[in-house]
Amino acid sequence: MFDLAALGSAVEAHGHVARVVIAEVAGSAPREVGASMLVWDGGQSGTIGGGTLEYEAARHAFARSGATRHALGPELGQCCGGSVTLWTEQFNAAAVTAITGPVYARGPGDCPLSVHRVLDKARAQGHLPDTQLQQGWLIEPLAQDRTPLWIWGAGHVGRALVTILQDLPEFEITWIDTAPDRFPQTVPDGVTPLPTPDPARLAAHAPQEAMHLVLTYSHELDLALCHTLLARGFAFAGLIGSATKWARFRKRLRRLGHPDARIDGICCPIGQKSLGKSPASIAIGVAAQLLSQKQNRDGTRWETPFSASRA
Repeated sequence: MFDLAALGSAVEAHGHVARVVIAEVAGSAPREVGASMLVWDGGQSGTIGGGTLEYEAARHAFARSGATRHALGPELGQCCGGSVTLWTEQFNAAAVTAITGPVYARGPGDCPLSVHRVLDKARAQGHLPDTQLQQGWLIEPLAQDRTPLWIWGAGHVGRALVTILQDLPEFEITWIDTAPDRFPQTVPDGVTPLPTPDPARLAAHAPQEAMHLVLTYSHELDLALCHTLLARGFAFAGLIGSATKWARFRKRLRRLGHPDARIDGICCPIGQKSLGKSPASIAIGVAAQLLSQKQNRDGTRWETPFSASRA
């Protein structure tokens, strides 16, 4: 999907930004249709994969416009046997403001009838199309509102999670810890750091549709956050810890007045045990869990297909 918010932030920061998206794929290719990257003077974000393909696309990002087809083997010397069509365009603040949703379609000449049909279906039925080329026009659905994801704790696992999740358009990340020096010197673009001496008090004001990952440096703080979130409500809450830690927390949460049915809404352990207990391994498992649950969610109860522990 077209992440208009990310493009807007890049344009605000850098002024003039090129966007390159994979519009069509034939045969084997390193990334799927819809994968995109942003390029500006001195930097870029996102990826279309492929090493040489991405390098050349970034190098020519301000010289190309519209669709260009690239044979990955003969033209670029890559082992993939297919070809990709890239769509390249440049944006300034006015161009970003002109984009309206939920579907963004553009191309040369008059809008073809086939594109009109896709747009009409989106307006009448709320059906968002896949990214596609139609008679030289690129059609992309705009990313919908992102799910608030509150990560409680800026330790090793918190940092690994932010590194993995920062580029996923599905989530809007708020990162909380007890003091500014708990965070790394450089926080990724699009992540909101929020130092507060009393995280549990802040949790009482979190959006009820938010997802939460509780992984602070303190078991007592973890418990206080769970207690507050159970009273506040949430779309998902995951707590890092072992089965022993969770058994103790359950008893204490009962004593604090929470019924078992509500306590069961917290997922603990989180991640995927088979991947290991290193911060990166835990983060990979948790990211996969969040994406799987977000795609298959029905209602507010989330299943927990993976389990991993961290003492």
